[in-house]
Amino acid sequence: MTLDDYLLFLPACFALNMAFGPNNLLSLSNGARDGTLRAVAAASGRLVAFAIMIAIAGLGLGTLLTASEIAFAVVKWLGAAYLIWLGIRLLRADAPAPERMAATERQPLSTLIRQEFWVAAGNPKAILIFTAFFPQFVVLQDYAASFTLLGASFLALEGVAITLYALIGARLGRYFRTARPFRWFNRVSGALMIGFGLLLAAARRPAA
Repeated sequence: MTLDDYLLFLPACFALNMAFGPNNLLSLSNGARDGTLRAVAAASGRLVAFAIMIAIAGLGLGTLLTASEIAFAVVKWLGAAYLIWLGIRLLRADAPAPERMAATERQPLSTLIRQEFWVAAGNPKAILIFTAFFPQFVVLQDYAASFTLLGASFLALEGVAITLYALIGARLGRYFRTARPFRWFNRVSGALMIGFGLLLAAARRPAA
């Protein structure tokens, strides 16, 4: 891969990383509720899911989602149902005043990590990014090394996006002095999560 191609890949990739979607919404809401460090730590689940997807795409198995309508539909509906379920949980979540929010009242970090993992894994369009976007920059004569470089770069830039969204969420959380803003934040986040689920349910399999 030439340096020019790689420098073209990086900003295009970062735009995908920064796109506002369900995982970045999780980082935003986790940051507002639990702070930057826990939000970033929780997003390790997302990075693991994406790393698995990149490996699957690199092995050529990701084309199954493009070629098989059944496989795409199964992942799509499971992912949509999970997003809607998370959205309903956020809508119904209690929002205690910040001064009464003890560490023991937080969701376990392992729960947040699993949420990030399953939200990422339940979106078939994520793996389609790796099967449709990466090949435009892969060097066929050095396939393994170039695909690995692209995958590692994507994960590194995803880490930057995670941190930025977590920081924004934490900054918003500092202005929430009572339970009321947190309650409305949960409602907005829940509604957006349900919206993402409905959009995913309406998504169609790209033409092969």
